[in-house]
Amino acid sequence: MKTLTIDVVSDVVCPWCYIGKRRLERALALLAIQYPDVEPEVRWHTFQLNPDMSPEGMPRADYVKNKFGDAANSPYERVAAVGKEVGLPFAFDRISRQPNTVVAHSLIAVSEPGMAQDAMVEALFKAYFIEARDLTEASVLIDIAESAGMDRVLAEQHLQNAALHSQTIDSDKAAREMGITGVPFFIFNRQVGLSGAHEGETLLQGMVEAMNAATDD
Repeated sequence: MKTLTIDVVSDVVCPWCYIGKRRLERALALLAIQYPDVEPEVRWHTFQLNPDMSPEGMPRADYVKNKFGDAANSPYERVAAVGKEVGLPFAFDRISRQPNTVVAHSLIAVSEPGMAQDAMVEALFKAYFIEARDLTEASVLIDIAESAGMDRVLAEQHLQNAALHSQTIDSDKAAREMGITGVPFFIFNRQVGLSGAHEGETLLQGMVEAMNAATDD
Protein backbone atom coordinates (compact mmCIF):
# COMPACT_ATOMS: atom_id res chain seq x y z
CA MET A 1 0.00 0.00 0.00
CA LYS A 2 1.13 3.54 -0.76
CA THR A 3 0.68 6.16 1.95
CA LEU A 4 -0.89 9.55 1.32
CA THR A 5 -0.63 12.03 4.19
CA ILE A 6 -3.44 14.55 4.49
CA ASP A 7 -2.93 17.36 6.97
CA VAL A 8 -6.05 19.40 7.68
CA VAL A 9 -5.73 22.75 9.41
CA SER A 10 -9.10 23.84 10.80
CA ASP A 11 -11.08 25.29 13.68
CA VAL A 12 -14.01 23.55 15.37
CA VAL A 13 -16.07 26.78 15.23
CA CYS A 14 -15.52 27.27 11.50
CA PRO A 15 -18.62 26.15 9.57
CA TRP A 16 -16.71 25.94 6.30
CA CYS A 17 -14.30 23.54 8.03
CA TYR A 18 -17.21 21.22 8.84
CA ILE A 19 -18.32 21.42 5.21
CA GLY A 20 -14.70 20.81 4.22
CA LYS A 21 -14.68 17.67 6.35
CA ARG A 22 -17.70 16.31 4.50
CA ARG A 23 -16.13 17.12 1.15
CA LEU A 24 -12.87 15.50 2.25
CA GLU A 25 -14.86 12.36 3.11
CA ARG A 26 -16.26 12.35 -0.42
CA ALA A 27 -12.75 12.78 -1.83
CA LEU A 28 -11.51 9.87 0.25
CA ALA A 29 -14.38 7.71 -1.00
CA LEU A 30 -13.43 8.56 -4.59
CA LEU A 31 -9.77 7.88 -3.79
CA ALA A 32 -10.62 4.42 -2.46
CA ILE A 33 -12.37 3.57 -5.71
CA GLN A 34 -9.82 5.00 -8.12
CA TYR A 35 -6.65 4.26 -6.16
CA PRO A 36 -7.31 1.18 -4.00
CA ASP A 37 -3.58 0.73 -3.38
CA VAL A 38 -3.31 4.07 -1.57
CA GLU A 39 -3.77 4.27 2.20
CA PRO A 40 -4.61 7.84 3.31
CA GLU A 41 -3.50 9.11 6.71
CA VAL A 42 -5.51 12.13 7.86
CA ARG A 43 -4.17 14.36 10.62
CA TRP A 44 -6.00 17.37 12.08
CA HIS A 45 -4.16 20.51 13.16
CA THR A 46 -4.98 23.60 15.18
CA PHE A 47 -6.12 26.95 13.86
CA GLN A 48 -7.99 29.52 15.92
CA LEU A 49 -10.30 31.89 14.11
CA ASN A 50 -10.23 34.04 17.24
CA PRO A 51 -6.88 33.52 19.00
CA ASP A 52 -7.51 36.51 21.29
CA MET A 53 -10.87 35.23 22.54
CA SER A 54 -11.05 35.05 26.33
CA PRO A 55 -11.17 31.55 27.90
CA GLU A 56 -14.76 32.28 28.93
CA GLY A 57 -15.80 33.08 25.38
CA MET A 58 -18.51 35.65 24.69
CA PRO A 59 -22.20 35.79 23.79
CA ARG A 60 -22.62 34.56 20.23
CA ALA A 61 -24.99 37.39 19.32
CA ASP A 62 -22.39 39.99 20.32
CA TYR A 63 -19.67 38.14 18.43
CA VAL A 64 -21.71 37.96 15.22
CA LYS A 65 -22.72 41.62 15.44
CA ASN A 66 -19.12 42.72 16.06
CA LYS A 67 -17.89 40.67 13.14
CA PHE A 68 -20.58 41.28 10.54
CA GLY A 69 -22.50 44.35 11.71
CA ASP A 70 -26.22 44.76 11.14
CA ALA A 71 -26.20 42.32 8.22
CA ALA A 72 -25.30 39.57 10.67
CA ASN A 73 -27.61 36.88 9.30
CA SER A 74 -26.67 37.13 5.62
CA PRO A 75 -23.17 35.57 5.90
CA TYR A 76 -24.71 32.42 7.34
CA GLU A 77 -27.47 32.05 4.75
CA ARG A 78 -25.01 30.84 2.13
CA VAL A 79 -23.10 28.53 4.45
CA ALA A 80 -26.40 27.08 5.72
CA ALA A 81 -27.47 26.37 2.15
CA VAL A 82 -24.17 24.67 1.32
CA GLY A 83 -24.42 22.78 4.60
CA LYS A 84 -27.73 21.28 3.54
CA GLU A 85 -26.12 20.10 0.31
CA VAL A 86 -23.65 17.99 2.30
CA GLY A 87 -26.15 16.87 4.94
CA LEU A 88 -25.32 19.36 7.70
CA PRO A 89 -28.36 21.08 9.29
CA PHE A 90 -26.49 24.01 10.85
CA ALA A 91 -28.25 25.45 13.90
CA PHE A 92 -26.72 28.93 13.82
CA ASP A 93 -29.75 30.53 15.46
CA ARG A 94 -29.44 28.24 18.51
CA ILE A 95 -25.74 28.80 19.26
CA SER A 96 -25.58 30.95 22.40
CA ARG A 97 -21.86 31.31 23.04
CA GLN A 98 -18.74 31.86 20.94
CA PRO A 99 -15.94 29.88 22.64
CA ASN A 100 -12.22 30.03 22.84
CA THR A 101 -11.18 26.77 21.14
CA VAL A 102 -7.80 26.00 22.73
CA VAL A 103 -9.15 23.26 25.00
CA ALA A 104 -11.24 21.70 22.22
CA HIS A 105 -8.18 21.63 19.96
CA SER A 106 -6.17 20.05 22.76
CA LEU A 107 -8.61 17.12 22.82
CA ILE A 108 -8.06 16.70 19.09
CA ALA A 109 -4.29 16.97 19.43
CA VAL A 110 -4.04 14.15 21.97
CA SER A 111 -6.30 11.84 19.94
CA GLU A 112 -4.54 9.24 17.81
CA PRO A 113 -4.54 10.26 14.11
CA GLY A 114 -7.03 8.13 12.23
CA MET A 115 -10.39 6.93 13.49
CA ALA A 116 -9.95 8.26 17.03
CA GLN A 117 -9.01 11.76 15.91
CA ASP A 118 -11.73 11.80 13.25
CA ALA A 119 -14.30 10.84 15.88
CA MET A 120 -13.16 13.67 18.15
CA VAL A 121 -13.24 16.25 15.37
CA GLU A 122 -16.68 15.08 14.26
CA ALA A 123 -18.04 15.09 17.82
CA LEU A 124 -16.87 18.66 18.42
CA PHE A 125 -18.24 19.94 15.10
CA LYS A 126 -21.57 18.23 15.70
CA ALA A 127 -21.86 19.45 19.28
CA TYR A 128 -21.25 23.06 18.32
CA PHE A 129 -22.97 23.45 14.96
CA ILE A 130 -25.80 20.90 15.09
CA GLU A 131 -26.56 20.57 18.81
CA ALA A 132 -25.59 24.17 19.70
CA ARG A 133 -23.73 23.08 22.84
CA ASP A 134 -21.56 25.44 24.85
CA LEU A 135 -17.90 24.57 24.28
CA THR A 136 -16.83 26.84 27.13
CA GLU A 137 -18.29 24.39 29.68
CA ALA A 138 -15.84 21.76 30.94
CA SER A 139 -18.63 19.25 31.59
CA VAL A 140 -19.84 19.63 28.01
CA LEU A 141 -16.35 19.08 26.60
CA ILE A 142 -15.89 15.99 28.76
CA ASP A 143 -19.23 14.60 27.54
CA ILE A 144 -18.21 15.27 23.94
CA ALA A 145 -14.83 13.61 24.44
CA GLU A 146 -16.49 10.57 25.99
CA SER A 147 -18.91 10.33 23.07
CA ALA A 148 -15.87 10.21 20.79
CA GLY A 149 -14.43 7.29 22.75
CA MET A 150 -12.12 9.02 25.21
CA ASP A 151 -12.12 8.05 28.88
CA ARG A 152 -13.82 10.73 31.00
CA VAL A 153 -11.05 10.88 33.60
CA LEU A 154 -8.44 11.25 30.88
CA ALA A 155 -10.50 13.94 29.16
CA GLU A 156 -10.74 15.90 32.40
CA GLN A 157 -6.96 15.66 32.83
CA HIS A 158 -6.46 17.07 29.32
CA LEU A 159 -8.84 19.93 30.13
CA GLN A 160 -6.66 20.87 33.11
CA ASN A 161 -3.30 20.39 31.36
CA ALA A 162 -1.86 23.89 30.95
CA ALA A 163 1.25 22.57 29.17
CA LEU A 164 -0.93 20.83 26.58
CA HIS A 165 -2.94 24.02 26.04
CA SER A 166 0.30 25.95 25.55
CA GLN A 167 1.39 23.44 22.90
CA THR A 168 -1.95 23.90 21.18
CA ILE A 169 -1.47 27.66 21.08
CA ASP A 170 2.00 27.11 19.63
CA SER A 171 0.48 24.91 16.91
CA ASP A 172 -1.86 27.73 15.96
CA LYS A 173 1.09 30.12 15.75
CA ALA A 174 3.02 27.61 13.62
CA ALA A 175 0.17 27.43 11.12
CA ARG A 176 0.17 31.21 10.79
CA GLU A 177 3.96 31.24 10.37
CA MET A 178 3.47 28.83 7.46
CA GLY A 179 1.33 31.50 5.83
CA ILE A 180 -2.06 29.96 6.57
CA THR A 181 -4.56 32.76 7.11
CA GLY A 182 -7.84 30.96 6.46
CA VAL A 183 -9.29 27.52 7.02
CA PRO A 184 -9.91 24.80 6.13
CA PHE A 185 -6.47 24.30 4.64
CA PHE A 186 -5.49 20.92 3.20
CA ILE A 187 -1.91 19.74 2.68
CA PHE A 188 -1.31 16.54 0.70
CA ASN A 189 1.98 14.69 1.16
CA ARG A 190 3.45 17.94 2.49
CA GLN A 191 3.70 19.14 -1.11
CA VAL A 192 0.33 20.35 -2.37
CA GLY A 193 -1.79 22.81 -0.41
CA LEU A 194 -5.40 23.79 -1.01
CA SER A 195 -7.15 26.57 0.88
CA GLY A 196 -10.92 26.44 1.26
CA ALA A 197 -13.78 23.93 1.43
CA HIS A 198 -13.33 22.67 -2.12
CA GLU A 199 -15.57 20.07 -3.70
CA GLY A 200 -14.50 16.46 -3.20
CA GLU A 201 -13.41 16.15 -6.83
CA THR A 202 -11.06 19.13 -6.46
CA LEU A 203 -9.59 17.72 -3.28
CA LEU A 204 -9.02 14.42 -5.06
CA GLN A 205 -7.15 16.26 -7.82
CA GLY A 206 -4.88 17.75 -5.17
CA MET A 207 -4.23 14.29 -3.75
CA VAL A 208 -3.38 12.89 -7.18
CA GLU A 209 -1.09 15.85 -7.92
CA ALA A 210 0.76 15.27 -4.65
CA MET A 211 1.14 11.54 -5.33
CA ASN A 212 2.45 12.22 -8.84
CA ALA A 213 4.92 14.77 -7.48
CA ALA A 214 6.21 12.19 -5.01
CA THR A 215 6.62 9.69 -7.86
CA ASP A 216 8.54 12.24 -9.92
CA ASP A 217 10.91 12.87 -7.02
